[in-house]
Amino acid sequence: MRYIKLGRTGLDVSPVAIGAMTYGEPDRGHPVWSLDEETSRPLIKHALEAGINFFDTANLYSNGSSEEILGRALKDFADRDDVVIATKLRHPMRPGPNGRGLSRKAVMTEVDHSLRRLGTDYIDLYQVHRNDHATPLEETLEALDDLVRAGKVRYLGASSMHAWEFAKALHLQERHGWARFVSMQDHYNLLAREEEREMIPLCLDEGVGTIVWSPMARGRLARAWDDARSTNRSATDGAYADLLYSPAEEASNHAIVDAVGKVAEAHGVSRAQIALAWLRRQPVVTAPLVGAGSTGQIDDAVASLDVELTDDEVRELEAPYTPRHDWQGVSDEAELEAIRARIPGMALS
Repeated sequence: MRYIKLGRTGLDVSPVAIGAMTYGEPDRGHPVWSLDEETSRPLIKHALEAGINFFDTANLYSNGSSEEILGRALKDFADRDDVVIATKLRHPMRPGPNGRGLSRKAVMTEVDHSLRRLGTDYIDLYQVHRNDHATPLEETLEALDDLVRAGKVRYLGASSMHAWEFAKALHLQERHGWARFVSMQDHYNLLAREEEREMIPLCLDEGVGTIVWSPMARGRLARAWDDARSTNRSATDGAYADLLYSPAEEASNHAIVDAVGKVAEAHGVSRAQIALAWLRRQPVVTAPLVGAGSTGQIDDAVASLDVELTDDEVRELEAPYTPRHDWQGVSDEAELEAIRARIPGMALS
């Protein structure tokens, strides 16, 4: 494994990260597609044996079960100092007031719950899981800085939001001398490249490393266009999956998937390896998040590190792309309405 730095930090991470949303007791979150502890542990162990040291989860995933499973497995199979554990907070964890969000109370409460579930006394990368428009940004950023100063968190990261929001956060952190966001976890793949407009140039300029979610476009890039199979997750995502990959771009998506197949055939590798190799060509990408449900998927991701695409192949993969709706940073309709209300006249659609 060839390790790389996360953004401008000195932190060494594997260029493939395991997305642990796949791992969680089915009766605590996603009964159709999440894997229980007995099934998850061999996959986490296999990833470690392959040299992967970067694991990403969130308090939300399976209502904390993902953190628990990951924490116990890493304790049994790895030296804590050798692995990089990333988790997130923001979404609802319990009903009632203060059960969600990024207030100081929520930040201080949720970090302790995550530390307990993970079975560790520090989190390597603590990330805001989308923005919280109901809490002043300064309140959130100061609370996160306090976690770093207390030694509970080593680095801070953010996830999908609008570039202007992220730029504002970075500015406030610099202005106040608060610990800085070193990473951005965003939605980026061959079928979703709208982040190239603003967020990726911003991250490149600021030295922020990106961690990519949905690198396979919910499995679309891993199989032929006319292959009607779908993953268990994509089959249950419903309207959210359509929001990310709407029928309006079907012709473009079809052409891109065909190009992936053509390049994969030329290299004699899987389509997934080509999609991941393309991401590795992007200088801002630190690691894709691979939600591996089998050892073969882990092996495929690691093998992609040896695939070198030519400039002509990259152009072939990128040429069919057409602009599409940008829903980055908006996690639900209520948030969309809140943004519209805050910025009169701003069209977000």
